[in-house]
Amino acid sequence: MPDGKSTHQRRTPLTPEALKAFAHPLRMALYAELAQRGPATASQLARALGESSGQTSYHLRQLERHGFVEDDPHHTGGRERWWRPLGFALKETELFLSPDTAIPAREVIQQSIAERAAALTGWLEDFDPALETPGQLSATTLALTDDEAEELGNELTALIERRTDEFRDREQRPGTRRFRIYADIVPVPGWTQD
Repeated sequence: MPDGKSTHQRRTPLTPEALKAFAHPLRMALYAELAQRGPATASQLARALGESSGQTSYHLRQLERHGFVEDDPHHTGGRERWWRPLGFALKETELFLSPDTAIPAREVIQQSIAERAAALTGWLEDFDPALETPGQLSATTLALTDDEAEELGNELTALIERRTDEFRDREQRPGTRRFRIYADIVPVPGWTQD
C-alpha cells in the first residue's frame, strides 16, 4: 500500500493478490481513465466508460484496497468521492513465472501497451502544428547487460518520480495541460551478443 504521502508511486512490491485484483477489465479501464483524465468521481467514470456508478464505485474501492488509487486531496468534502491513480511498476519476475499470476501479468502489460498506443494515436490525431509544439518522442537502442538496463531504468524512474512528486499536489495554474510521460526499457527480441 502507499506509504501515506501523496505521491504518484506505489511504494511496496506488487503482490500476487494485488496483481490479480488489478487484472480485471473494468478495473484496468478505470485506472487507465484516471491516468489519462486526472482525478474523477465514480459517476464521471461510469459515464465515460458506459458503466453504472455502482459498478465503478465497487471496483474503485477494490483498487483502493490494493493500493492502486487513493482519494484526491484537492477534492475533499462534498457528496461524491474523488479518486486519483497511484503509479506502480510491474517488475517482479516471479509474477510472470508463477502459473497463478503469469496470465494476469501479461494482461496488465497488454493493457498498458494498448493504453499507450491509444494515447499516442489520440495525440497525433489532434495535433495541430499551427497551435502547439510537438510532443517529444524519443527512442534509442543500446547494447546493455541486464544489470545496466535495470540501473538505467531505476535512474529514469527516480527522475520521473522526483518530478512527479514536485508537480502532483500543486495548485493548477492557468496554461497547464495534462501530459503523459512514458519511459520503457525492453530487450530487442532475438538479439543477444554472446
